[in-house]
Amino acid sequence: MTELLERALAEPSKRIAKLKTLSASEQDALASMILEELEDDRRWAQAFSRSPDALAQLAASAMAEYHAGKTQELDPETL
Repeated sequence: MTELLERALAEPSKRIAKLKTLSASEQDALASMILEELEDDRRWAQAFSRSPDALAQLAASAMAEYHAGKTQELDPETL
């Protein structure tokens, strides 16, 4: 478990008490985000488990482009 996740889950009774102070709509919004993230993770894992060769091919293709000098460094300022 990462340090950040451990920190987030530390002292769960205090965290839960703090969450209970949020309005019902804020609690529902937070719960929706968590559930959506978990479902998204499940879908990605399922998609990758069905096509590990496709992912490996994409990675190999990306590396070939990189080694051929056909890529450029990402500049967040130009996004």
